[in-house]
Amino acid sequence: MRRINGAGMVHVLVLNASYEPLNITSWKRAVGMMLKGKAEGLEHRAVELRAGFRLPSVIRLRQYVRVPFKQLPVTRRNVFQRDGHTCQYCGYCGDQLSLDHVVPRSKGGGDHWENITTACISCNVSKGSRTPREADMPLRSVPRRPVNTLVFEARRQIDSGSHNEWSKYVIGA
Repeated sequence: MRRINGAGMVHVLVLNASYEPLNITSWKRAVGMMLKGKAEGLEHRAVELRAGFRLPSVIRLRQYVRVPFKQLPVTRRNVFQRDGHTCQYCGYCGDQLSLDHVVPRSKGGGDHWENITTACISCNVSKGSRTPREADMPLRSVPRRPVNTLVFEARRQIDSGSHNEWSKYVIGA
C-alpha cells in the first residue's frame, strides 16, 4: 500500500443514506465528512493518507438528504459524451466531429437534447438543411435527454478508467 502526503485531485462518489448517488466531491471534503462522523467509507483506494487511514473512493452519508432535481445543460462536451464521441450517422470516431440539428433550425428545430446529435463533418455537410429522412441518413440512436446529471458525470469518470468501483453504485453507468 502506498503512503503519500497529498493525493492531488482525487474524486470521491458520495451516496445518500439510501445508497443513491448524490454528488462527486474532493477527497479532502470526503475525509472531513468521515472524520466528523457524517459519512462512512464504503470503497477505498490503495493510498494511505496517515497512519492506517486509507483514501476513500466511495462514501455514504449517515443521514438521508433530500436533493432538488437539476437538469444537465446542452453543451458540445455533454452531447459528445452522450453519443460516445461517435457520428450518429456513419459511426466515425475521431477528431472531425461536430453537432447536427436533427430537424434543422431553418425548419423550426431547436437547441434541445432531443434535436441535437453528434455528426462527423462530412455527414453534417451531406445532410445539409434536411431531416435525416429527407437525406436518407438514418440515425444510429435517437437523441434523448440524459436521465441524471450525476450519472452522466460518474459515467465520464468510469469510462476514463479512474473509478471502475463506482459502476456498482451508479445505475446506467
